[in-house]
Amino acid sequence: MRAPGFTGGTLDRADRVRHEPELLAAAEADPRARLLVMHGLDPELDAADRLVWTSLDAAPGERLFLGFDQGVPLFAAAPPHGRPFPGARSPALFAMLDRFHAQDAALYAAARSLVDWHGRHGYCAVCATPTLTFRAGWGRACPNCRAEHFPRVDPVVIMLAELGDKVLLGRQPPWPAGRYSALAGFLEVGESIEEAVRRETLEEAGVRVGAVRYVASQPWPFPSSLMIACIGEAEDEAITIDVHELEDARWFTRDEVRLALARDPAAPFGAAPPYAIAHTLLTAWVEGA
Repeated sequence: MRAPGFTGGTLDRADRVRHEPELLAAAEADPRARLLVMHGLDPELDAADRLVWTSLDAAPGERLFLGFDQGVPLFAAAPPHGRPFPGARSPALFAMLDRFHAQDAALYAAARSLVDWHGRHGYCAVCATPTLTFRAGWGRACPNCRAEHFPRVDPVVIMLAELGDKVLLGRQPPWPAGRYSALAGFLEVGESIEEAVRRETLEEAGVRVGAVRYVASQPWPFPSSLMIACIGEAEDEAITIDVHELEDARWFTRDEVRLALARDPAAPFGAAPPYAIAHTLLTAWVEGA
């Protein structure tokens, strides 16, 4: 099974550096230290489709420590205080996603989520006081009420409901014409992964699911989710879609899914791109996972 996009990174996150100012200062003083070139939240790729890095002098302001790559300290520039970035992915980024080297994609995912979090969390959630960066950029502290805030990950279940040799896929209106993909939804408080899979499938498509098995996970940096891919056993094939969530939902056979993954012109639908875990999930199902 192909590894999900944005995974497989080799970054040493070096948690010890986050807690010891002397180690952080040494990393910043290292002449090999590099700063990730970002335009807002978008990276820059060179002619070989690798991430572009520059010297720390290029960003004299506050920096966020990402970790070490083969001993080289890596940083990203902190955003201006209280200036959130636009929520939508830019057309430029969409054009890059298929070109990323796997290791670079994982590193960029961490950097993007961290930078974006700082842009959206400049004020204390307890007392609304402007917060200050600490732990080398992996936290914000309130100077007023002393609350500490850390980057969060939002868990999302993404799932296939299977029934014999068929699998349930849905489509949302904003997607490219003809695309169908796995259903997905955020976990709610007080809910297990299995419960979320059953609830979301029932809510979105009206299909009841029994047993649920885990397949894989993926960090999804738009802005900061953890996609938890599962396959659930459907109890019947009757579909009742929630029109607020889906435009359509259908059952597809294993052979039809194979054609879609191969981008065969004869495929009855278009599959998600390889960097999306929905592609990994469909591949795993076709292979009998």
